[in-house]
Formats: sequence, structure tokens, C-alpha cells
Amino acid sequence: MDQDQAALAEHQDAIAFHAGRTPDRLACIDLATDRRLTYGQLDARVDRCAAWLEARLVQPRGERVAVLARNGADVLALQFACGRIGAIFVPLNWRLPGPELAVLVEDCAPRLLISEPEFDPALPALERFALDHVALGDVLDTLLAAAPAHPARPEPVAPDDPATLLYTSGTTGKPKGVMISPRNAFHSAANYAVAAKVGPDVVFLCDTPMFHTVGLIAISRTTLQVGGILLISRIFDPVLTVQRLADPLLGITHYFCVPQMAQALRETPDYAKADLSRLTALCTGGAPIAPAVIHRWLDEAVMIIDGYGMSEAGTVLGMPVGDLATPRAKAGSAGVPAPGVQVRLVDRDGRDVPDGEVGEIWLKGDNITAGYWNQPEATTKAFQDGWLKTGDAARRDADGFYYLVDRWKDMFISGGENVYPAEIEAAILEMDAVSEVAVIGVSDPKWGEVGIAYVTPAPGVELTPPMVLAHCKARIAGYKAPRGVVMIAEGLPRTGSGKVRKDVLRAMRAAETVS
Repeated sequence: MDQDQAALAEHQDAIAFHAGRTPDRLACIDLATDRRLTYGQLDARVDRCAAWLEARLVQPRGERVAVLARNGADVLALQFACGRIGAIFVPLNWRLPGPELAVLVEDCAPRLLISEPEFDPALPALERFALDHVALGDVLDTLLAAAPAHPARPEPVAPDDPATLLYTSGTTGKPKGVMISPRNAFHSAANYAVAAKVGPDVVFLCDTPMFHTVGLIAISRTTLQVGGILLISRIFDPVLTVQRLADPLLGITHYFCVPQMAQALRETPDYAKADLSRLTALCTGGAPIAPAVIHRWLDEAVMIIDGYGMSEAGTVLGMPVGDLATPRAKAGSAGVPAPGVQVRLVDRDGRDVPDGEVGEIWLKGDNITAGYWNQPEATTKAFQDGWLKTGDAARRDADGFYYLVDRWKDMFISGGENVYPAEIEAAILEMDAVSEVAVIGVSDPKWGEVGIAYVTPAPGVELTPPMVLAHCKARIAGYKAPRGVVMIAEGLPRTGSGKVRKDVLRAMRAAETVS
């Protein structure tokens, strides 16, 4: 770590750090408005937000500030402003309806809610909390114009105190507020910078929601931490994203998306003529990506890099960025551990498994959360001897590359054999006619459990359940092949962070069985 990096690690505020050294360097562009902010201007905006919050909250230390808004420069300014006065930033999932937002608000009990008018329909569900509410946009701009330029009593969040709460997607059970400290955020961003070759010359497009660790930490925090340029898009639009990625004037070097977003890019009308080979890295995560899909990108000379992370840990694994040979040879792998995280694979008794065998991923490092807000029992359950138990299953090869197998809990046993749905999904995704797929295990009187595949066809193609079943029987072992295929033309149910809602699929299956 050089002298500048050491100073940044101690300072914990990347925007102020770069504003003090290169104030005229471009920090971000808000693509919706073409608003451009240098590091000096962004730092001044953060300070003014901090001064306004300080006066509004009176005693800001430890108070929660909730934000309900799409991606924008002020979302980041508010996050860093909270950090400068000791408040806790809580970005809310704007895809949730009012009653589900109320669950989060009840849990974190914010003093202040800042929201975009677009989400006013959700506000009646929050009235019982008597929140101090401010509209993001012209109203906030007016309030900030009258605020001092700097907070009177800056008291930054301590390195290991919660600075941000990121709520898990809640695919099972009650959503949990993951506590992210300044130390966690710094090391998570540092891990991602190394894993994805994110340096000062980076131009990173962010259209992943900033209520999620990818948009807020992996993309935005990492880019600002290294002094790069962040392009902020309000929302993912596959047609517009393809145009932007191919635009040499924007000069985008990095992009991150989940697998179904990557598939959506390929299905746009302009994709075939778009040259994406100039990207340093097209990063994917959030779910395993099938080797066949990776090969399609690599065949077009696009450096597609898979990885693995989670709200509780930020960046954990990443495929090395370099020539196309490694991702091709290791297609299907999420890569190797980032330098600041320790990784173990353990069996159900907590014993390390050898290479080639499947185990649960356990993690340790400065990037790891201390636990969940206001949920001590969930925190205790998630850790063992200082290791975070992720609930994700993987295997490691002899070269140290990790292959995500599935959620530990999603494995099912068919005829005495362990079956991981992700393996079946990868086989089905070899079919060009398949846009997306999810497999669940269901009870069966003969085999104990069998797989059911839910498949969305690619646009404009013919695909039938018998075609999928025939493909599976030719590609994977008979005990792994699904016993049924359900076509879902409208797409799979997903969380706000893009994860498949397999609990919804199980409920659908249960309803079908009853009827």
C-alpha cells in the first residue's frame, strides 16, 4: 500500500481525499441531466448536505437517514454526508410497495426520509411512523441553498460503527439490515478494485440500483475511491445501455450487471452491430452464469468476468482480468478470492472439504459486516468462530478457482444423490432458445425429490417442454434431469437485486399441486 492509499484508508472519505489533491478532476456525470461534478464540486455538495442534515437532525450521531430514490449524484452525496456527521445512511428499495417498505422503516426507525416524488404513492403506508419527510429534487435543492457550506461539528462515523444499512432481498423470512461500517466499505471497494482492475483511468457505468451493494459499493464507492469517473444512470434500459457501452465518446471501460441483464443486452436490436470488445471488463454477479453463456461473449472478444459477493461481504471472488484464455478455460467459475478476504469451504459439520468437493462458503476479513441491525439472533446464527456462514455452496479446483454450485439450502436429494439446481440451470442455458431458467426441488413419492424447471423462452423462438427435457437427458445425468418443465413467458419472479424468487416458484408449485 503506497502513501496515498494509506492516507485514504485512514481518512475513509474518498471524495474529500481526491478533492484535496485533484479538485478539478471529473468525478461523476449524472446521465439523466448531464450534470457533471468534479471531485471538488462533489465534495462541496457533500459538505453542504452534511451541514443541512446536521441542523435537521439536531443530534445526528447514530440517527438513520432513509432515502427512497433512483440512482443519482445526490444519493451518493447524501451517503457521504451522513458519514461526515455520524449518521447512518439507509437506501430503500424503490421497487417495493408501501407495505413492504413499512417493514424496513419499522426495523431501522429513521428520523428523516428523503424521497423522489415518483414514489409518493408508497408514502401513505409510512404515515404511522411520523417521519420527517423531504422531497428530493427542487425542494431539497432549496433547503441546501440556505444551508451552511460546512457542518459546524463534523463527527465522522467511527471506522467500525455502522455507516450504511443495506437490506437483504428477503427471499426467505424477514429482510435484514446489513450493517456496513467505513472499514467494511473501504476494504470491499479495495477488493473489487483489484479483482476487476478498477484504477484511476476507469470510466464505470452504473445502472444497477444504489440500494444494493453492487451499485452503491462495488461500482460507485470503488470508482470514487480510486479517483475514476462514475457515469450514473437512473435505471437499467438494455437498449440505451448497449448504445452507451458502444459509444467511444463516453469511453466506458467497466460495466456490471447480473446475468439476466446481460441476456437482455444480447436481445436488443442494436446488439449485433455494437462493438463491446473495447471494454476492460463486463462484470457479472448475483447468480452463477452458465459456461455456454460465457463462451458466447468470449467468442465476440468481450472480456466477461464473473464474480461473487454479497451484502454482508461486498466483493469476495472475481475472475482475473487479462487475456480471454483464463475466463474461457475456467468458464463457469466465479474466480479467485480477492486479496483482503479469507475463504473456506466447509461441510455440514464445519470441517474443511478438499478440492473438488462441495462445501458451504465461510468468510473472514475487514470487508465482512459485524451483523444485522436490531437482529442479534440472526447475527449469532450467521457467524461461527468469527467466520461468516454465507449459505452458498461451492467447490474449488486444484488451481484455486471457485465454482458456485447453488444456495446450500436449495440442494435437494433425488434417489439418494445430491442435486444442485444451478447445474441443471447451466445445462438448460446452453440452449440458444432459452432466455432464463430456474430449477426447484419438489417432493416425489418414488425418488424423494425431483427437479422442476421454470423456463422463459428467448424472444421470437419456439421452445416447448419436451425440447427442454430432451436436451437435459442428452447433457446431464438422469437423476439430475428435471421431471417437469413450466414455461413462463413473462419472465421469472425476482427480487429488487435481481435474484430469482424461488420461494415464489415453490408457492406456485404448491398451488398447482393443490388444484
